[in-house]
Amino acid sequence: MSDYIVRGTAAQDQIRFFASTTRELVEHARQIHNSSPVMTAALGRLLTAAGMMGSMLKGEKDTLTLQIRGDGPAKGMTVVADAASNVKGYSIVPQVILPANAQGKLDVGGAMGKGTLTVIKDMGLKDPYSGQVKLQTGEVGDDLTYYFAVSEQVPSSVGLGVLMNKDNTVACAGGFIIQLMPFASDEVVSKLEENLTAIHSVTSLLKAGLSPEQMAEHILKGLDPVINDTLPTKYQCNCSQDKVERMLISLGRRELQNIIDDNKDITVNCEFCGKNYTFMPEEVKALKEKAQRD
Repeated sequence: MSDYIVRGTAAQDQIRFFASTTRELVEHARQIHNSSPVMTAALGRLLTAAGMMGSMLKGEKDTLTLQIRGDGPAKGMTVVADAASNVKGYSIVPQVILPANAQGKLDVGGAMGKGTLTVIKDMGLKDPYSGQVKLQTGEVGDDLTYYFAVSEQVPSSVGLGVLMNKDNTVACAGGFIIQLMPFASDEVVSKLEENLTAIHSVTSLLKAGLSPEQMAEHILKGLDPVINDTLPTKYQCNCSQDKVERMLISLGRRELQNIIDDNKDITVNCEFCGKNYTFMPEEVKALKEKAQRD
């Protein structure tokens, strides 16, 4: 498999970790949305994180939504993942151009600005779980690290990176999530902090060609990491004609009648994959009749 996630434990189950490589899915997202380099990096980081967080879900039908809203030029992003680590997402403004930040890197934080990160988990209950935190840097990894600590009370380290080629295609992408269990010893915490401090950036690990397995070994050196399983992650939109029809029916009979009265074809665009669904007035009329029957 080209894009995949490894999951495992370290320090005799005092740590759990996730590491992934996601170049193909991030490049696929770039092509769909025709995004600028900084927005490819921003959305790619969020997609990568969502894939790993999706693998934390328990139920097969559970879904996870990560949403960033900010006052920067990008305005925000939305990403959705399922329990099989299939991901999809979009940026509100996919073509943002900014100069490099002080470190000479793509300025994802500048694109996002100040705002919020919202995490929504739909686990089939009456109301989905929702947690929200203020953006710390807008760089995505820092914000998710803060979210885990504040909303889920799980000390974590989230590292995410997307490296671009000179032709603005994706050279490599990936990341990791490291989480401490409540019973982790001070010695384990200190060793992990020492290892994480030595990491310059996730991009540097990716540029060096480290696989998810090697990334885990590097980050958890001296903590005996054990990989428990490997699973694919990919960009996959599950939109369909049927789902769009149900969305139109949900508008209500009055709104459908207004569409019919306009006597023009309407087109519904999927923000996640760019696919268009066109309905003629006769088809909208049939949907209205179906709504009345239901």
